[in-house]
Amino acid sequence: MLERAITALHTADPGAEEPGATRARLKESFPAGASRRMTQLGMLVGTLLEALGPRPDDTVVYASRFGESRALEAYLESFPAASPTLFQTSIHPSGVQQGLIVRQRATAEVFPVAGSPAQVAQALLAAMLAPAPRALVCGGEERATWLTEHRAASARTFAFALALGSASSDDRLGRVALAPCGDTGALTLEDWFDLLHTRRGFAGAIAPGWRLTLEWS
Repeated sequence: MLERAITALHTADPGAEEPGATRARLKESFPAGASRRMTQLGMLVGTLLEALGPRPDDTVVYASRFGESRALEAYLESFPAASPTLFQTSIHPSGVQQGLIVRQRATAEVFPVAGSPAQVAQALLAAMLAPAPRALVCGGEERATWLTEHRAASARTFAFALALGSASSDDRLGRVALAPCGDTGALTLEDWFDLLHTRRGFAGAIAPGWRLTLEWS
């Protein structure tokens, strides 16, 4: 069994807040002018990750199924006169990189996890197997419009960031453990966020061959 203690947790559930409103609300959290080219997801994840105090020896794991959906929509909507500015935003580094880059934060390694139905299990495995004393697991989605209708984007905006330390940590908020099992299950990134946001416990299969135990102190 793989096990780590949850030593810090921050979540954001802004509901139907539009990207412009998110930018206006959070821009003071970033260096002057940096927020202009950041995505909604980048600003949310960047704010939560900064609250964890990233260190150079941390491992960072980032999970998002769809990534910067609104930025991609805006660029596609600018055709046939494609906007160079919107193009740059649509290919901007991922949500986690945006926050680290603008603040010039160094980190030991970054593992992105995207698209897989077993995404939550893969992200937690990467964090638990990392040799670093602390792993930061973050991620989320940004609510799109017409891409959602094609199942190519999320219908909800949310973000999370948690710090995983040694299983014996004294300052633990909770405990997360992964163990091999013979069952098949599924836990979406949104489901995982809801467990964190409401601090609800969980025990069950979340991917083929993997069982999650989530407990709170």
